[in-house]
Amino acid sequence: MTGPLRTRVPLLLGVAALLLVVVAPFYYVIVSSFKTPQEIISPVPSLFPQSWTLQHYAKLLQASNFPTYLANSLLVAAGTMLICMVISTLAAYGLYRMQLPGREFLFRVILVTYAFPGVLLLIPLYGMMSQVGLIDRLWALIIVNVTFTAPFAVWMLRAFFTSIPVEIEEAATLDGAGWLQILARIVLPLALPGIASVAIFAFITSWTEYMFASVLIVSEAARTVPVGLAGIIGQYQVDWGLLLAGATVTMLPVILLFSFVGRSFVEGLTAGAVK
Repeated sequence: MTGPLRTRVPLLLGVAALLLVVVAPFYYVIVSSFKTPQEIISPVPSLFPQSWTLQHYAKLLQASNFPTYLANSLLVAAGTMLICMVISTLAAYGLYRMQLPGREFLFRVILVTYAFPGVLLLIPLYGMMSQVGLIDRLWALIIVNVTFTAPFAVWMLRAFFTSIPVEIEEAATLDGAGWLQILARIVLPLALPGIASVAIFAFITSWTEYMFASVLIVSEAARTVPVGLAGIIGQYQVDWGLLLAGATVTMLPVILLFSFVGRSFVEGLTAGAVK
């Protein structure tokens, strides 16, 4: 073994261990969803199904409320993503370009709110939603998710706006362009990778949110996927095949989203880390 390769062995072992820890649970969930119920609960686990079956997916889509959960989650995640993109873009651009008094202090206050756990606001938000009649409404989840995703989104977008030369906007102003035209025709196209990263971040955060969805949503018809999957776990018996099939289907929207704009998400996080 050569010198440079020998020095890299610990790094390669670290990467291999990380891949094993991260990928192995997902591999087990996906592969096991195609196993028979007897093979799933077998005391000797197998890496590949001995006999492939789609019975769990058929039961999931035809004999359960999972399609309703999936539709609700898509509505909440898409709504959160769109509202978060609009609010965060306008707020981040305003905090960076406008000479507001106490601008830096205001930006730090917004960022600090992201550092606190959501459970601190669980009871106050429940009271607020109850007063305005949003309990058991998907709008309540959208508002809550925007509350927790917008601060971090503003931080990421502000880093992108910082990278745009101000001379470009000054030249557009001399040509008679208003701030809205500058934002729409110059700033937003240049900050598109950052906006895409905000969209993915907001979608994933909303897609996986469980705590507020389990408290603010009461009826079966308004449940989202995380709460619906938790409901599959019975008090005395667990339908493991149904649960694994549901978990596999739940991964698909996130995987599809990452396949289209995942590169922008990485670029957005990198830009936010170095600015």
